[in-house]
This record gives sequence, structure tokens and C-alpha cells, in this order.
Amino acid sequence: MIKHKLKIGLLIDSYIVPSWVFDMVDMIKKSNHSEIALIVLKKETPKPTKNSFLKNLWKKRSVILFEIYNKIDKKIFKPSPYVFTPKNLKNNINCSEIIVTPKVINHNDCITEADINQIKTYNIDVFIKLGFNNLVGDIFNASKFGIWAYHHADYNLKRANHLTGAWEVFEDWDETKAVVLKLSEDLEDCIKLHEAFFSTDHVSIKRNMNMLYKNSVSILPRKLDELFQIGEKEFFQKLKKQKTEPLFYYNRDFKAPSNLEFIKVFYANWKKAIKGMISRKFYLSQWIILFNLNSTETISKSFYKFKRILPPKDSFWADPFVFEKNDKYYIFIEEYVNKEQKGKISVIEMDQNGNYSQPTVVLEKDYHLSYPFLIEEGGELYMMPETEENRTIELYKCVEFPTKWEFKKVLINDIMAVDATILKHNDKFWLFTNVKEYKGINLINELMLFYTDNLLEGNWKSHPQNPIAIDHRHSRPAGNIFKLNDRIFRPGQDCSKHYGYGIQLMEIMTLNENDYEERYIQSIYPNWDNDVRSVHTLNYSGKLTVIDAIVKRRR
Repeated sequence: MIKHKLKIGLLIDSYIVPSWVFDMVDMIKKSNHSEIALIVLKKETPKPTKNSFLKNLWKKRSVILFEIYNKIDKKIFKPSPYVFTPKNLKNNINCSEIIVTPKVINHNDCITEADINQIKTYNIDVFIKLGFNNLVGDIFNASKFGIWAYHHADYNLKRANHLTGAWEVFEDWDETKAVVLKLSEDLEDCIKLHEAFFSTDHVSIKRNMNMLYKNSVSILPRKLDELFQIGEKEFFQKLKKQKTEPLFYYNRDFKAPSNLEFIKVFYANWKKAIKGMISRKFYLSQWIILFNLNSTETISKSFYKFKRILPPKDSFWADPFVFEKNDKYYIFIEEYVNKEQKGKISVIEMDQNGNYSQPTVVLEKDYHLSYPFLIEEGGELYMMPETEENRTIELYKCVEFPTKWEFKKVLINDIMAVDATILKHNDKFWLFTNVKEYKGINLINELMLFYTDNLLEGNWKSHPQNPIAIDHRHSRPAGNIFKLNDRIFRPGQDCSKHYGYGIQLMEIMTLNENDYEERYIQSIYPNWDNDVRSVHTLNYSGKLTVIDAIVKRRR
């Protein structure tokens, strides 16, 4: 751990900043790890004379369709809260200020030697670049740990930071990324400090851009916290290996689409949208349960063999967890009846031949319940359903199997968490869950890890690497963490195309109080039947494996 708070410097063009910048700086200001110690303000330059409307129109004639579309998009889909609402940063910080007039060299900003010498007297640990052009010169040696900056795009695919979120929508990319970089004078040598993956809004550029900035606000403050917690040596050792790997850029410069490009993309996207609207008119998408019984006690791996358990068309059944007792299987599910507008926990009883009962409700509250995670401890069976709507993670004890459950305790209070999943490992309980820490963040993005020594009496501690993943392809839990051949596997929901689209299987490589590491093993996609659209839960016990899936059914 670094012994003193990190001293942060901000490189800005103006104190009037978008609200996402204001919020990010506010997080740093209120943190236990860092303080804002210096503002380096670029001296305002005279604004160029504005061209007439006709001159601007002529200048943009080759991309005029995109310009028109963008303005319509802003009018129709302007989100709330809007992350680009201007705010005055000066009202929220009180620190030293240096105003600089950089020399412009080939469109790059070079801060003068005299200003650099003055900046160095403040002993800044990290500069955060929130303005200026590309930087060159000795400014890179003016702070202990370099200059950090956001890059709101996939750094492997889009090096330019303009048209943020646009091509992701136009070309129907599954994900929109944000990266925090440690900058270098040579842009080819920038180091990725962290990369986050978010699901693309496939309709609106404005909404997609807003989502991206909103969900990535906390990434840089958290990296500062990590640097503070583990110290300089360990922090930069983790980055050392990455720096030695060559990273080639092979894509075009993603500029505004030409009129012809725009027509092609616009036609393709709206053709897809109209097709979807027609399909929804005649078909419904419904979560169902599927199962397979093996001849031996092992997980089933071929989904085309699975048999279906269909709910009524006014309901859906999802999130199956299975418990084996007295030669029978009990499949606990979320049962959601459309007219009730909330989930409850029900159980399906199944014999060794696959004969099953209709669901029986076992737990219902005045708030939504789902994801009935089960755990045995001390000879007792407990359930930890999702209770995000109540801002809790709750534990229930089975008092009469399988139908009666009584509230035991709140494990974690005042938390917006979904799909909490516990692994008992090395005499500790490890709780994996997606958490919504900040307003507007999507619950599919950030995976948090907590641990305790005692399930019923222990205090849950937050892992120092939290969030241990920011990746919509596998962050959200998708069932029990299981062990095979002394290896530990964590299924995570792949929400790249849409919520609950598939499952990514991750192998847990390191799990202790200080470190967490996992690696990707395999993706599971809903390809085994033509009418299957999604799969997002995987569990097994004994010979029985259960999953859920969205299927397309006629209304």
C-alpha cells in the first residue's frame, strides 16, 4: 500500500466540463486513496470565425446524411440523465492552478520547459488528461506514475476517439468498449491499464454514447484505488508483461460515413428492425426449462439432447437450480406470471426417469424474486434468491423440504445486486454477484466478489480487486460455480447480443483475499435448435443437468 494519498493532477481545457467528467473527479475527491492537488489549465485560444450555414453545409456535403441522422437521433433519443450536461468543475475542487500556453507542433501540444519545471514542484503522482491535443515533450516525466486518460472505443479497432459509439451502432457490433490508458508520446506505445466491455445499443448513437461514458466513469478512480492498495511495484509488474506484447493496428480510421455508406447501413439496420417488429407480432419469446438425465453422475454437455418443460404462454420459467434428495430431483426456478409483474420461487419435482410435476410455489414476497441459489451448510439447506428490488442479499433456511422456507438473515444490506452465487473454497465463502454501485450503470456489467469465514455469522468483505470483471460477455453469474477434475469453472452470462444471449465458461485460476484471476474457456451459444434464442443458466446435480432458454413460440 502507498502510505500517502495519491496526488492527482488534471489536464483540462476549461472548468466547464461534461457531467461524466465532473462525476469522475468527484469520486476521486471523495475517495480514501487520492486527492486533487493541481489543475493544469490550457490557456483559452481565440475561437475561429464561424462559417455561414451554407459554407458548413457545403463542407459537410459528402457526409450530410449522417449529419442529418445524428441531429434527429439527438432529438428523439436524448437520454436522461445526460452525461454531457455541462457542469462547472471549479465549484467542486479547491487546489492550485497553473495556466499554460503550449506550443503547437504538428497538431500536438508541447508544454514549455518553464511550465514543466513549475508543474514538477507539485510532485504529482498521476495526471489525468481531460483536455489538450495529443501531448509531446517532457510532460510525460512530470508525474511519478505518468499520464492516464480514457479512450472510449476499442483501442484495437478504433484508435481515433471521434464518433464515439457511432460505428458500433452502424455496423451492429456486439460490444462497445472503454479503455483507460497510460499515455506515451508515441501513441503506439500506450499501455492499457484497464479495458471494459459493454453491450451496444443497436438503435441510437446518442444512447449508446451516453451508456458508454456513464458506465465507464468509475474505471479510472478504481485503478487509482488499486495502485494505492497494492503499491507501485505490484501494480506495474502486472502491466509489464502486456507492454512486451506487440499490438498492431490494422483497421481504417473510422471517420463519418459517406452518404453511400450511410444509405447501405441505414437500409440494413431498418430492414432488420422491421423484420423484428413483424416477428414479435406473431411470435412470443419465452423462457423455458430444459433438462437431460445422464446414465452416470456427470454434467450433460450436448444441449440438443435436452427435453423441454414448457410454461403456460402467459408466464415464463427461468433460473433453474437442482437439488437431489431421496432418489428424486427438485428443480427450483423463477416463476414469472406476466399479469403479476414479479417473480416468485417455485419447485418442480422429477423422478429418475424424467417424469416431473407442475411447479409449486415455495417462496413469494411483495418484491421480485429470482435466481434461487442453493447451498448446504452445517447439515442445513439454504436458499439465496435474488432480491435486488429490495436492495438486499437475503438468506432463507429450509424448514420443511422442499416447500417451506423461513427468512434467516440479510447477508449484505443496502446493495443493488443480482444473481448472487457462493463458492466454498479453502475454508472461506466467496460470494460472486453483479452490483450496481452508481446510478445509471447496467447490472450486467460489473462482477463483484465478497468473502467471509462464516456463512451465517461472518462479515462480508469486499475483494480489493473489485470489480473483478467489467465485461458484459461473462460478468453476470449464470449458475453454480462447479469443480471438474480439480479445476474450478464459473459460468457467466454472455449478454453481447442481448441480455442472457449465451454463457461463457470461465476457469478460476487464482482465488484468495488479495488476488483473483480467471480465464476464458468456452462460449455456449443457443444454436442447437432453430427456435432457441438465448440460454443463460447452467446447473447440475447427480445425473441431472438443467438449463433455461428463450424459445420462439406462436402467440
